[in-house]
Amino acid sequence: MGNADLRQLAAVESTPFDDLAGSLVAVDAHNWLYRYLTTTVRFTRTAAYTTADGTEVANLVGVVRGLPKFFEHDLTPVFVFDGGVTGLKEAELDERRAQKADYEDQLAAAREREEVDAAEIATLDSRTQELTDVIQSTTRELFDRLDVPYIEAPAEGEAQAAHMARHGDVDYAGTEDYDALLLGAPLTLRQLTSTGDPEVMDFEATLSAHGLTWEGLVDAAVLVGTDFNDGIDGVGPKTAVDLIDEHGDLFSALEAREETIPHADRIRAMFLDPTVTDDYDYHVDVEPDIDAAKAFVVEEWSVPADEVERGFERIEQSVVQTGLDRWS
Repeated sequence: MGNADLRQLAAVESTPFDDLAGSLVAVDAHNWLYRYLTTTVRFTRTAAYTTADGTEVANLVGVVRGLPKFFEHDLTPVFVFDGGVTGLKEAELDERRAQKADYEDQLAAAREREEVDAAEIATLDSRTQELTDVIQSTTRELFDRLDVPYIEAPAEGEAQAAHMARHGDVDYAGTEDYDALLLGAPLTLRQLTSTGDPEVMDFEATLSAHGLTWEGLVDAAVLVGTDFNDGIDGVGPKTAVDLIDEHGDLFSALEAREETIPHADRIRAMFLDPTVTDDYDYHVDVEPDIDAAKAFVVEEWSVPADEVERGFERIEQSVVQTGLDRWS
């Protein structure tokens, strides 16, 4: 899920990693993985992540390069993988498939040009990536060897991560999407896949800043538009807040404007009462088997050792140092 317009409402502050040391973060696995997948494809030679039979496993390079950021800052990630997708999201998925097909056509045309633009091809190639069954399974297998905890959500991984944060089982939800606000995550870490310090998005501070309840925030977002619906023409975040303040709730605001949003009650429930589970278990003492992980990536999946060597070194060094720091 994602709604960049929520940035205009969210209480977000850059926070030094030092202030986060020792924290447990429930990470939206698909969100995190997709960003490293596309970055790897864009900036790494194709042969480095493609097997002899043409199978692409750029995720293995991305995971090894991305994990050290957690451990070097004494953060323990618990990755939360998506389960089933709600039927209301099918329209968005159809749109993404159409966009992917368009990028694939552009990529094919770029490769056929007399003067090939390598940068353009790399960019278009990154935009055609998807989390295939092989990427899904090999990521979990690599996590197993690195002893990185993960769980399976019954539906949206982001909703499950927010639920875990609300129940105090983790300190933060971790995702780049602003919809974590609508799902009620008390504190969300953003920019975990970017350079520099992360951002902390504060749910209660957001509500307080706009005089909203959780329901009111969701209602305002639905007026603007979510992954499950188009918004009302001419209604941006600030106007939406004003409408909820004036009319009390989504349905009264819609009535006042003589507008309708199909399935509005179900959309609200996707955020206020999402499909989640309390049946999860994970460990927090990470003890990676670096040799097994290297063998899996380099020998079993034919990724050149030099593409992942530094990442493995950083994982090993940071996990050992974190353990020493905690006992000192």
